[in-house]
Amino acid sequence: SIMDGATLEPLKIVGTRGMTVDGEYHPEPRVASIVSSFVKPEWVINIKETGQIKLVDYSDINNLKETTIESAKFLHDGGWDSTKRYFLVAANASNKVAVVDTQEGKLAALVDTAKKPHPGRGANFTHPQYGPVWTTGHLGADVLTLIGTDPAGHKDNAWKVVQEIPHIGAGNLFVKSHPVSKNLWADAPLNPERSIATSVAVYDTDDLGKPPRVLDVAKDSGLPETKAVKRAVHPEYSADGSEVWISLWGGKTDQSAIVVYDDKTLNVVKVITDPKMITP
Repeated sequence: SIMDGATLEPLKIVGTRGMTVDGEYHPEPRVASIVSSFVKPEWVINIKETGQIKLVDYSDINNLKETTIESAKFLHDGGWDSTKRYFLVAANASNKVAVVDTQEGKLAALVDTAKKPHPGRGANFTHPQYGPVWTTGHLGADVLTLIGTDPAGHKDNAWKVVQEIPHIGAGNLFVKSHPVSKNLWADAPLNPERSIATSVAVYDTDDLGKPPRVLDVAKDSGLPETKAVKRAVHPEYSADGSEVWISLWGGKTDQSAIVVYDDKTLNVVKVITDPKMITP
């Protein structure tokens, strides 16, 4: 659905049904994620079940122009590289990450990864050996995967897995970095072990061989332990990169919280909670 940005009035509805990358017709594929290009008036639309990526020129919505890129199933979350030219999106049923060159309007690469990549938006930082990289975690593997993203300055590493970092467990949903920080944060809320699901790991991007600092977010919230696991999920930086905010997902009736950490010291800055804050 294309809507007016100010009023949210629907302006146009465009169907997603069509052929999958396997050559089969799908009557009702879902849109997994949409982002807007930084280089042209165009949306990058990832059609989950078909494995097709649509580049849609929205400069004239009465005469839409679409470029269809075949990638892999099932498309899910994704994010930009540090230059905002390339969009990287997980095809988690295929254990791949698709790389779209939004300037050229074509697929740059399909990168094989560990099982079920799930990047959220992914995390960018400069690796001391491999240069600029983009990071994804995994639902099905206990590693964080680093993919080289600099075809101009580090051609030999571009669109390749340059390193896998051991994570505290599988079940990751989000990784996060910030341009002014040397930390890489990663959760594991879907891990079956309580102690892992309630925690996040913080890696030093200058020394990735060093074990991460592991923070038990549920314990740091000060809330009592309940039958349901309080899962630590989605670390998110403040705009200036000084703090990281992490949500707790609890049970259907359990009080939950947002725990705020200082990015440098990893100390708790604030716990935001209320009996009415319930996030099952």
